[in-house]
Amino acid sequence: MTAGNARRGHAGADRPDRAVIDIGSNTVRLAVYAGSRRAPEVWLNEKVSAKLGRDLATTGRMPAKAMDYALGALARFATILPDLGITDVQTVATAAVRDAANGPAFLERVRALGLAPRLLTGEEEAQAAALGVIGAFPGARGTVADLGGGSLELVMIENGGCHDGVSLPLGTLRLPALREQGPVAFRAAIEREMARAGWAAEHPGPLYMVGGTWRALATSALRRGDHPLTDPHALTMTIEEADALAKKVARLEPAELAAIPGVSSSRAAGLPDAANMLRIMLADLKPDGLVFSSWGLREGLLFGRLSPSARAQDPLLAAVAHFTDPRGGSPSQAAMMAAWTADAATGTGPGDERLRLTATMLALAAAHIEPNLRARHAYDWAMDKRWLGLDPEGRARIAAAQLAACGRPPTPPALARLASEAALREAVGWGLAIRLCRRLGAGTRVSLLSSALTREDGRLVLRFDPERAQLASDIVANDLKALAQWLGLEAEIRIGESTRLREPTSDLAV
Repeated sequence: MTAGNARRGHAGADRPDRAVIDIGSNTVRLAVYAGSRRAPEVWLNEKVSAKLGRDLATTGRMPAKAMDYALGALARFATILPDLGITDVQTVATAAVRDAANGPAFLERVRALGLAPRLLTGEEEAQAAALGVIGAFPGARGTVADLGGGSLELVMIENGGCHDGVSLPLGTLRLPALREQGPVAFRAAIEREMARAGWAAEHPGPLYMVGGTWRALATSALRRGDHPLTDPHALTMTIEEADALAKKVARLEPAELAAIPGVSSSRAAGLPDAANMLRIMLADLKPDGLVFSSWGLREGLLFGRLSPSARAQDPLLAAVAHFTDPRGGSPSQAAMMAAWTADAATGTGPGDERLRLTATMLALAAAHIEPNLRARHAYDWAMDKRWLGLDPEGRARIAAAQLAACGRPPTPPALARLASEAALREAVGWGLAIRLCRRLGAGTRVSLLSSALTREDGRLVLRFDPERAQLASDIVANDLKALAQWLGLEAEIRIGESTRLREPTSDLAV
């Protein structure tokens, strides 16, 4: 796997090279991407709350002022993109433009700006959101619930594909009209539409929650619950937790919700209605739980254009390699170090190996940060940076490894809320082994090839070639002792015995 092929500018910084303009029912957004092809990162994110779908339920048309506001933003986007040198632009329109009587005329005005808008069908919109979830959660199986301003898309995902997609007129801008009819009529209307997706109740797996309103719901849970994580992506909830949260949010005023850090006033306005709808969805669809996804339609459009081999890449390793390589965390060096420290790791699953390699790449990059900032940055990278293919437990384990690699093995109590004591203890061992390996001989290839770390009869043995015996310094001896004690072993240094670094396995290839 390569670290990625996005353009890089000065000092290895990413340059944006692709963009998606999303003309939605609630917002009109420009998302510009850089980073690896498999795991692109948002380089620029601009939006305006045009609310094109505001009057669809009553007039069937987009308001003139809303269209003018949206076109002003689109004209701005059409000006910025050439300035950035970006020609790979996908412009799509969704439910409001699709359902409005004046949608075709609006699209003509968009074309006059030099853009090439594509009007997505309800099925295409659902499939794009599903591809976003598949790209963010390899192996995902369940139902994607993409909530926009004009519609709610439900689509089944499994085995890397999607099917049975349906677009329901239950967007956040349409729910107030249903609510005004009273709670009984509101429930009846939601249940009537849910019946069109009856297959979802028979399909195993969680609901993958896509869309800004769902993310705001997850953010409210993180902030009000003093959660260790700050990013709602990959946050999971049981049905009981989700129902309790929705019940609480449905009773709050928008002003109270907007006071929660990370919840915008525009999202807060639609949260109570969305929460009430969610409670009905949980009862009718009976999912196995909830998983919140920051990837949706826009990322799905990018993922859908990748080759099968690119889609098959591990998004976590692809993103971390792309991030750390220009920061001194060479993926090839990290793979060699992960192989060198393999005997110090007690985990046996392939999931452990990818986490250990991720921790190694991040630790190598963190080593180039000045010491007084190193641990803080490394911890924040693990806990707060948006990574794909990484659940909360994985974040906690990587964070524990980072602190140990920085010489701070005690794990913060917050991590114990995300991972078991045994999992965190294992991760600290990874970090101590990374620290030993890095400080052995500055992590150079020759220092690793001329030494070996093995477990033998209750001992952790570090071997050196005779001509490299001078590397066995007090610092190295102390690092070896700290690792051995953590693993419940005796430390021993041997000079002159055979040392041969095992070749990195396919699981460690980057």
